[in-house]
Parts: sequence; structure tokens; C-alpha cells
Amino acid sequence: MFVFANLLIAVAQILDIVLWVYFWILIGRVVISWVRADVNNPIVRFLYAATEPVLERVRARLPIAAGGFDFSPIVVWLAVIFLQRFLVRSLYDLVYALKY
Repeated sequence: MFVFANLLIAVAQILDIVLWVYFWILIGRVVISWVRADVNNPIVRFLYAATEPVLERVRARLPIAAGGFDFSPIVVWLAVIFLQRFLVRSLYDLVYALKY
């Protein structure tokens, strides 16, 4: 039982870190879009490669843009925060319930 609980703790921690890193990658993507960085820069290419698949899916399902402003990063940020607050905390609560 404790082995499974420890596994869930590890999964929750890794998921939390991955979501936190993706949150900051999204911020980097938004900042890069404001300054018109060189698309041949490896960092810019990484930011686009890491975020565009998710942002493209959000844009396809929820075409929300107003006045040339793309709101899809905000939707993805909200989804990341939701996953951190709900899914990660639910995993920790499950571990707590398993231990006691």
C-alpha cells in the first residue's frame, strides 16, 4: 500500500513540475511574440515547437481573438492552473487517504 502511495506522490510531483515548466514556457512564448524575435533563434524555435501544438488546438476549438490579440495562451494558462490545483492536489489527497 505504501509503495503505491509513494508512486502517486512521485507522479504528482513530476506532474506539478512539468506543468510549472510549461507555464513558464508559455510566458516565454508570449513575450517572444511581443518583441518579434528572430525565428531562426534556437530558443524561439523551441518555444514555438513546445507551445504551438497546444495553442493551435485551442484556436481550432475556441476561435477567440479580438483586435489581433490571441487569447489562446490565456486559455492554456487557465488549463495548466486548473490541472495543478485540481489534478495534482487530488493525487496528494488520494495518497493521504491511502496512508490513513
